[in-house]
Amino acid sequence: QVQLVESGGGLVQAGGSLRLSCAASGGTFSSYSMGWFRQAPGKEREFVTAISWSDDSTFYVDSVKGRFTISRDNAKNTVYLQMNSLKPEDTAVYYCAADSGRMIALGIFEYDYAYWGQGTQVTVSS
Repeated sequence: QVQLVESGGGLVQAGGSLRLSCAASGGTFSSYSMGWFRQAPGKEREFVTAISWSDDSTFYVDSVKGRFTISRDNAKNTVYLQMNSLKPEDTAVYYCAADSGRMIALGIFEYDYAYWGQGTQVTVSS
């Protein structure tokens, strides 16, 4: 069983930056592809970005390309989401997720992920 704990959320002005962290325990972190999702008030949870376990390849939703960067540190069992040039529309609860391990494809749907953190709030003021 994998446990995920996000941190780093907060309140920031538009144009600012935040770095989210997600610490994993209870599994072999290096074998999990990791994803970040977010859920804005009144909206469904949506995919943001993911990073592969095998080659660190990444994928981003169009709305965050060039602004957000996902990375991982397998020695620390942690995945990061660096968010720059934040916009009010980035306001959401951000969740990290891990797939079931050694998956061939990098998932972009909720059902691709087996383990979820509790979420961290990111609020961007205009």
